[in-house]
Formats: sequence, C-alpha cells, structure tokens
Amino acid sequence: MRVVEIKEFGAPEMLVPASRPDLVAPAAGTGEILIKVLAAGINRPDVLQRKGHYPVPAGASDIPGLEVAGEIVGGDLSHSDNVFGLKLGDKVCALVQGGGYAELCTAPVAQCLPYPKGFSDQEAAALPETFYTVWSNVFMRGELAEGETLLVQGGSSGIGVTAILIAKALGHKVFVTAGTDEKCAACVALGADLAINYKTQDFVEEVKKATDGKGVNVILDMVTGAYVQKEIDCLADDGRIVIIAIQGGSKAEVSTNQILRRRLTITGSTLRPRPVSFKKQITKQLFENVWPLLNAGKLKPVIYKTFTLDQAADAHALMESSEHVGKIVLTV
Repeated sequence: MRVVEIKEFGAPEMLVPASRPDLVAPAAGTGEILIKVLAAGINRPDVLQRKGHYPVPAGASDIPGLEVAGEIVGGDLSHSDNVFGLKLGDKVCALVQGGGYAELCTAPVAQCLPYPKGFSDQEAAALPETFYTVWSNVFMRGELAEGETLLVQGGSSGIGVTAILIAKALGHKVFVTAGTDEKCAACVALGADLAINYKTQDFVEEVKKATDGKGVNVILDMVTGAYVQKEIDCLADDGRIVIIAIQGGSKAEVSTNQILRRRLTITGSTLRPRPVSFKKQITKQLFENVWPLLNAGKLKPVIYKTFTLDQAADAHALMESSEHVGKIVLTV
C-alpha cells in the first residue's frame, strides 16, 4: 500500500511517499475495523509529530494522520461497539491514533461514524478530528449551555471554523479572534457574531463592549501564555477556559484572586492519548447531537484545499503558513 512516512523530524519535505505491505483483515484487532482510505484530514498535531514534538502513543502507527474516510474492507464488525450496525462495504469516517496517510488504516469501530447524507469522501474526512475535539472540549468539558456565549481563539483554523459552525447551529453566540481582517471577514461569513483582529484590536476590550461588560461564558484557547490572564479578564462570572494547545507558550501568570472571587474554571485536555472508552462517548454524542444537522444539510465542513497523498509535504507547508480558512484534506 502507498503511505507517507516521516523520513526524519523536520521540515515539510521530510514527509516522503513510500510503500509498505498491505494491512489485511487480521491486522485489525479486537473491536477494530480495516478501512480502505479514500481521503484523510491534515491537522496541527500531524505537523507537531513531523517536527518531533508529538510522540506517537504506544501501539499506534508511526504513519501520521488522525482522521480518515473510506470503505470498510474487514475487521471485527461483530463487536458490541459496532452500535451503528456497520458492515463490509459501508463508508465511514473515523478518528484514529495514527496511520491516516495511507491506503489502508485500522480504526476502533467505536470511533467510526457513517458518512452524513450526501457527503463526499473529502467532506467526510474533514469531520472527525475537529468535530471530536470541539465537541469534547466546548460542550463536554466546557459545558457550553443554552444561552451562553463562546469565544474561540484562532477562529479561521480547522478547529475554529468547526467551533463556529457547531455552536451557531446549536443556537449560541460566537466570538472569534483571527490575525487578519480577511480572516475575520471569513469567520463572520461562516456565522461568527463578532470577529476580532488580535493584531490591531484588544480582544478583552472588544468582548467587554459586545457583552455590555458581562463577558463570555466559555473560551476555547489554543494559545495560552500571556493570553490566559486576558481571557480571565473577559470571562463572565462562573466562566470556563478550555485549553487545547499551547502555541503561545506553556507558562502563564494569572490573577488567582479573580478565579476565586468569580468562580472561574481553567481546564484543558488532549484527545489523542484518551482511551477508546472516552472517545466512544464522544462518538455517541456527536451522532445524537451533530449528525442530524449534517444529514439535514444545516452544517457542513469548510474545506480550503485538497492535495493528493503524494503531496502531503505541500499540504503541511500550507498548514504551517496559516493562510487557510478551514480544513486541508488529502485525497488517497
């Protein structure tokens, strides 16, 4: 099978096309299925893995790629985790531990969802990583509730766009930050109620102005560092900050007095190391709460550009440029 390997840690050109022996049905273990990959999503953790900053979990493939879409060609379909009654030949999108940049990939059946109605392979591949991440952090961990407002740092990223789409589809007010006026305009076009250019505007001031001084209820933070105290300043009482990346540094100096006095919560998570049992919960909640919106055409991923599998290095270069708004996808 054709795959993309990391020749050595470093720049995008360290991603090189290669071939490996085909996976076969027995390669899928208990509760796993074998997928003929038709498309795979590109994500920030793939870039970190390529640079040597995101260790592969024990037992996972060294091939990058955390989300795939394709056809079931084998595996343990009789397992109790196959709650959707998936069978050979069905098309699914799946969240995986690695191995997505390849023609064949195994996935826990508990982390597989049927294609939404009318979706292409590329659209289905654009769902798992960002949808699992947003749902588990904004709605499960952040507990964004009816009538509450969400602030997303990095609104034009794959995660940011997904957060806008899901939160707006469920009736929430959404504010975002982005680095250019063009990206801000793109976020507003996707449904954001307010887009703040963090290079030219003070997001605390803008959030306070937009909420009559109250602040937002939940913040999805991919920056941290010096942002954390500013986020505390623009949280409403009982507000929650959920950290999912540390692009601005791993250390922050904060006012613990505000945390105590206003009952604030600062939390965070990473998805890849979590057990299948946890991801199974996310799968169930996505199918119940988000898949009906996808099936009805009320929600659709935003794909910025697609590349072939052999162009994975070019896809990573685009990801690192941050020029994109939405998802980058490989067609296999």
